[in-house]
Amino acid sequence: MRRPQQTELPLHRGTWGGWRPDAGRRAGPNPRVRHRRRPAFPARFPCHVTLKVREGLASLRTGRVVREVEATLRRGKEREGFRVLHYSIQGDHLHAIIEAEGREALGRGMKSLAARFARAVNRALRRRGPMLLDHYHLHVLETPLEVRSALAYVLLNARKHRAERLGRAGGRRLSATPLDPASSGRWFRGWRGGRGAGLAVGLAAAGPPAVAEPRTWLLRVGWRRHGLLDPLEIPGGSRAPKQRRAASRG
Repeated sequence: MRRPQQTELPLHRGTWGGWRPDAGRRAGPNPRVRHRRRPAFPARFPCHVTLKVREGLASLRTGRVVREVEATLRRGKEREGFRVLHYSIQGDHLHAIIEAEGREALGRGMKSLAARFARAVNRALRRRGPMLLDHYHLHVLETPLEVRSALAYVLLNARKHRAERLGRAGGRRLSATPLDPASSGRWFRGWRGGRGAGLAVGLAAAGPPAVAEPRTWLLRVGWRRHGLLDPLEIPGGSRAPKQRRAASRG
């Protein structure tokens, strides 16, 4: 009798695995931030980043959450070529302006920042589990005007939202208010005429700053060519351009 012989299954060697055009899971009908390779950028450019949390959580602008996030930023504001320079905490997201010494430092730094932010929010809300909605959003700031606009947007973001709410409520005028306690505005030294220092009175600014000192020319000097920030500005509003031109003349 002939012995049965073992046969091999064809493995299609040379055609499976590796990179292929259009491979991978297809994006859903409403993709948010696509997980793409981040572009390379020189270390001289700061960045505006945004971290958004999942729906259904309580507002992040409560005192407990703000204190936890501020404490964790103070501990991790500068490490391994990555620095957090400015921030503001909104109802469901965090805005920050950062510096990174290259793409690898950006990746490591944002991974650490996202983890610290998520743990701080979970501690404050006494919850567990995933908290961030998606990958972070990144905008590289390449010009002095871009940097100034980003500084105004981040540090005065709460004022912008407040003006929008008042507008929907009947167009009431937005009055002068103290600096946002859920932001790094109290440590910002670019307010016009020292007005920020006066408005910062009453904020709980005990302890060292929760942000690092800038090293890029754009954040230290360049943006000031377009005028210092006025705490009464409304980012993206009709008053901001006039105030910006006036500041440039002064």
